[in-house]
Amino acid sequence: MGVKRRAFLIGGAALVGGGLFAVKWADSSAMKRAGKLTAKEGESSFATWLKIGEDDGVTLYSPHIDFGQGSQTALAQMLADELDADWTKVRVEHAPAETAFANTPLGQGFIAGGMAVPGFLAGMVKASFSMVARNYPLQLTGGSSAIRMTGQFGMRVVGAAARTALVAVAAKRLGVPVSELATAESKVIHQKTGKVLRYGELAREAAEMSLSLHPQLKERKDYKLIGKPVHRLDIPAKVDGSAKYGIDFTLPEMRVATIMSAPVRGGKLVSVDPSPAMAVTGVEKVVKFDDAVIVVGKGYWSAIKGLRALSPSFTDGGHGQLSSASVFEAQDEARKAGKAKDEGGDGDVAAAFASAGKSVHEADFRLPFLHHAMMEPFALTARHKDGRLDVWGGLQDPLASKMIAAKAAGLDSDDVTFHPMIMGGGFGRRFPDNCEIIGQVAKLAMQSPYPVKLIWSREEEVRQGTYRPQSSSHLRAALGPGGKITGWQNDYVQSETAEGETSFIYTIPAVSRRQIAYQSNQKDGPWRSVNSTQQGFYNECFMDELAEKAGIDPYEFRRKHLKPGSRHLAALDTVAKKSGWGSPLEKGVGRGIAIVESFGTIVAEVIEASMGEDGRPKVHKVFAAVDCGTTVNPLNGAAQIEGGIIMGLSATIGEAITLDKGSVVQSNFNDYPILKLAESPAGIDVHFIESDAPLGGLGEPGVPPAAPALANALFAATGKRIRSLPIVAIS
Repeated sequence: MGVKRRAFLIGGAALVGGGLFAVKWADSSAMKRAGKLTAKEGESSFATWLKIGEDDGVTLYSPHIDFGQGSQTALAQMLADELDADWTKVRVEHAPAETAFANTPLGQGFIAGGMAVPGFLAGMVKASFSMVARNYPLQLTGGSSAIRMTGQFGMRVVGAAARTALVAVAAKRLGVPVSELATAESKVIHQKTGKVLRYGELAREAAEMSLSLHPQLKERKDYKLIGKPVHRLDIPAKVDGSAKYGIDFTLPEMRVATIMSAPVRGGKLVSVDPSPAMAVTGVEKVVKFDDAVIVVGKGYWSAIKGLRALSPSFTDGGHGQLSSASVFEAQDEARKAGKAKDEGGDGDVAAAFASAGKSVHEADFRLPFLHHAMMEPFALTARHKDGRLDVWGGLQDPLASKMIAAKAAGLDSDDVTFHPMIMGGGFGRRFPDNCEIIGQVAKLAMQSPYPVKLIWSREEEVRQGTYRPQSSSHLRAALGPGGKITGWQNDYVQSETAEGETSFIYTIPAVSRRQIAYQSNQKDGPWRSVNSTQQGFYNECFMDELAEKAGIDPYEFRRKHLKPGSRHLAALDTVAKKSGWGSPLEKGVGRGIAIVESFGTIVAEVIEASMGEDGRPKVHKVFAAVDCGTTVNPLNGAAQIEGGIIMGLSATIGEAITLDKGSVVQSNFNDYPILKLAESPAGIDVHFIESDAPLGGLGEPGVPPAAPALANALFAATGKRIRSLPIVAIS
């Protein structure tokens, strides 16, 4: 029946816990509460995410936070298209951080892999997903999940179901069959008589109906908004300055605090003399935490001046001898021990290598810790008043942030309100589990008579990051007749699993991918495209080396190992054609190619680059072919791919977090350099391939091919292989 075992167990567990009636009641109760929280007089709420006003205004409550990715506009397109709404009257707001707004479609996408659920199980499974999402709680933004999960399983369904209910009410009022009615621009139209009923005058009655769990969705040929380059709804406010970020937020009598944590992760605060800080005008308080010291003042500048006047003493937690070099050495030792945490692949790899003789190629790759380098450092404001705690700021899961703040403050979650705000960057850094600032600001507010905003300085934010893991890999491959790979082995070492979001796309008889776990003292976390950046670099650089060993063009070599007629082959062929692969280039300029599938999307990239006399790469042009199934908004989709490419190039060329004596060396953009505009490619040419594949993500998949495509281009230009990053040596 196509129901995955884990989804069945989840559904079964929910039923055992309270019965089908219980989970349906919980879901219905949540929807009623959502309506009370959002729908005002003259407005009607539909299935949590949607409300329609008597003036025909359509409001979507997005469970995803905006940090520049543009997904809220695409979600609105998906809902409005199925609803047949008047686009000029559609607006988007952040969903409240309440369990009633837990993202049940995201639960379905992540927990069940987005599988189709048989009709007779739809009610049970949806209720179970709702229960799981609300219990987790789940309201996160990440994993390139907004469009392919929330949009597909949530917004389109809600839009179509609401439209069906509106039509049913119109049919009853007009006394005509549903089949005689059409919808357009927030109106129901009786085609024979031309009579029109507005959504606003139908909404209240329609909202009282039970919405279908599996309404008829539009076919691609009937889309009016999906697939169109609609301008983003969030841009005007960001241009005119009315958009407010967490660091902008203020309250009357608010105090500002800033923090210094133990420079070596795992260290503790031993002692600090507060008097130098208290001598600074405007400083009101010095607060000691177990592993940090905080200065509270009337403004940020007094607080940071007071903090810099302190000389706190910290322990090193036993990590004082740790360095980047020693981490790589420890990873090498762990690899030699060979105890795998996670394994993937199939076929007899040992036999493939045994029969290969001398046709075996090996290579070692090394990648550093990477920082998220958000333009807006951490800044949260909290106020404790009359037994309630309010927190304002931009994080990637407001509902989970609320729960963490409640626990830190020692309050019931019903006594805490988290107010979601837009973010100045995230890339995985603002997942609540990675945000110590939530607990810090909650504890500060509980002991302060005033509202308090806690700001991490840029230096603190760089040195106390949750970095992409430092990682290394040993790759081996056996080449058979005709330059075909017969065996592939990838033994990689890092702190978290790399299986899942990255697909191994090549058709090879015997493949082994083994992760050996190693954890340093650093707190690792997801970085944009997570482990696809590491695996993409390893695989695609190694494919180029194998092509050279086989004496075959890198593009043609990849073609030999991709399934004929596949989406992967189509993407590879498209980028080769668009880039003019094989055509002459200027002297000193090389062309490199790479293809990676991640988050359900295939991206192939070709980069033209040269190496300057100063040892810095110059990227001239980038071409990308992208298959994400259906491109909901090509304009914003291209921007996401372009942004991903720039971020990937930046990390490849000059970004690295390094350790010395257990602590992070870098502290700001002067020693953690981000790619400048003058260093960016003159042109990025993005081509979308529309296919019948399930929707894929776009926020992250543009990143992984950039590093190997650049490394391969530089080899073509210079004849030198790049197996460790960044390309530019760290001074």
